[in-house]
Amino acid sequence: MSRRSQKSGLQQFKVECARDLDINLKEGYNGELTSKQAGSIGGEMVKRMILSYEDKAKNNNM
Repeated sequence: MSRRSQKSGLQQFKVECARDLDINLKEGYNGELTSKQAGSIGGEMVKRMILSYEDKAKNNNM
């Protein structure tokens, strides 16, 4: 997987998490976001990544 496609996938993941949290992200710079909003997006991303990892680990042990 190329670095460009990884970056694109991560950006799409971020947009998806922001949309689910009702935070409006625009293309490019989003400097008008509050620290709370930006942190909420990052926190949601980490939460989902951990859940995904746990699900994969659980399924591999069966």
